[in-house]
Amino acid sequence: MQTNGHERVIILDFGSQYTQLIARRIREAGVYCEILPFNTSIADLQSHKPRGLILSGGPSSVYDENAPRAERELIDTASCPVLGICYGLQLMAYELGGEVEPSRSRGYGYGRLTVVDETTRLFASMPG
Repeated sequence: MQTNGHERVIILDFGSQYTQLIARRIREAGVYCEILPFNTSIADLQSHKPRGLILSGGPSSVYDENAPRAERELIDTASCPVLGICYGLQLMAYELGGEVEPSRSRGYGYGRLTVVDETTRLFASMPG
């Protein structure tokens, strides 16, 4: 697949067993997608000019001593939307000053989303 001039989504791989599946689904939607290691430098990421960045899941906790980390400034300097999945979302929350707490139950597969505040910017453009 030729990539010159094509928009692309970059997935940073934090060790998830689903990273390849995520990339496949993106590609099936007709979007060029590349998987790069979690420690890819910001300069290297910016040279790819991604239209979207996905931080994959992984088996670690953000509180593990040797947890994989991207450069701290990655989220602040991203010039595109950033989506965190599982560990990637935990890492985003942690790096942006939030707290990550364990759930009472683990979830795999299908999950139901409950919108608790429909006035947030995230849901502002959704049809009612």
